[in-house]
Amino acid sequence: MRKLQSQGVHHITIVGADRQTSIDFWEGVLGMPFVFEQPNLDNEAESHLYFDPGDGRLITVFTNEERTPDPARTPTDPGCVHHLAFALSQATFAQAVERLDERGIRHSGVKDRGFMDSIYFEDPLGLLVELASYRFEPPHGHTHADVLLEAHRLRVERGDYNIATLHLADAIEALVTRSQASLSDDRAPKDPY
Repeated sequence: MRKLQSQGVHHITIVGADRQTSIDFWEGVLGMPFVFEQPNLDNEAESHLYFDPGDGRLITVFTNEERTPDPARTPTDPGCVHHLAFALSQATFAQAVERLDERGIRHSGVKDRGFMDSIYFEDPLGLLVELASYRFEPPHGHTHADVLLEAHRLRVERGDYNIATLHLADAIEALVTRSQASLSDDRAPKDPY
């Protein structure tokens, strides 16, 4: 038996209400360009809208002009989606509270996650959306997941409750040390002063 190896998220599809509500939220609030539309090939009563969340992958929405937005929270039963998280730059994240407030969108305020900052709010259909911004950039040739895996190992080894910036900094140093050669025999920290 062998795995079906994933190579990333291809797209995520959400059941939307009417077309304009979807466009107004995904493009008008979250800035995702509306890049493609065609009929839902499995249900001719629906349209299939495609939005680019910023990395060239897709968020798609099935819409039907007979459906109206219902802001009641979407279910969080086992097997249901709890929330969708979208990456923001630190510059945009610093403006997120103000930009949500100017639209009157209720939100959680900034949440400290140790390795990132988050803000939560609901879309017009009650889906919980997270805006997330990492507090670090991975070293060249590595991903955020590489840094988090290394930081997790350090956190567990040290008996700490959650990942903090110290774990991130030490993880980045460890990844660089392992992946980049040096002519020095001793790469330990020094104090030249």
